[in-house]
Amino acid sequence: MGLNSAIQKRSRGRPQVRPDNETLNLLVEAATVEFQANGFASTTMGNVAQRAGISTKTMYRLIPCKSDLFKKVMSDRIGKFMLEVDPVDLDKYELTEAVEHILTSFGSLTLSSETIALLRLVIGESERFPELAAAFHDIAVVQTTDAIAAWLERQRGRGLLKIDDPHTTASALRGMMTMDLQRTVMLGLAHVPTPEEIEARAKFCAQLFVEGCRA
Repeated sequence: MGLNSAIQKRSRGRPQVRPDNETLNLLVEAATVEFQANGFASTTMGNVAQRAGISTKTMYRLIPCKSDLFKKVMSDRIGKFMLEVDPVDLDKYELTEAVEHILTSFGSLTLSSETIALLRLVIGESERFPELAAAFHDIAVVQTTDAIAAWLERQRGRGLLKIDDPHTTASALRGMMTMDLQRTVMLGLAHVPTPEEIEARAKFCAQLFVEGCRA
């Protein structure tokens, strides 16, 4: 009786407060599904909040508008890639292996069904919502290119690579790794690459690049 009474008393107390970072994760997951299913224009903040199981009041406190929500979805995806290209972690790899690791991580990001769906959304709705294209470019393109270029510059400074412009080189690496594959998937001419296919492509591109640019 005493134990049951204690449990009942605890259950009548205030519910446990969820940390904001956990709430944001739920919102990002819900928004990703809603954007992919309905597009940007037809997605509402209320539907995202409902799917996430969060009150609209809490949602607007954390993310004030739908464009900010889209940016948060993009930033969350890019953030995982940025962790994979940490210069200190990459130093444990041999040069070719490091490039392969970078390209595998980049390919896993850009060739996923979720990223391709978001890119289709941006292309399809950018005329009505130009802020989507700007956000996608600044977050998905500029940040990933800067991260790769910074690592390339580091290797050039160490005397391991002979390259003139790290940013141009990073852009070329990005294109070699994913451009054709992503385009054929978006046109419906190929399936989303498997992890094994991404790894094989990354290995080929890494060997080709390092053999051509090794100092």
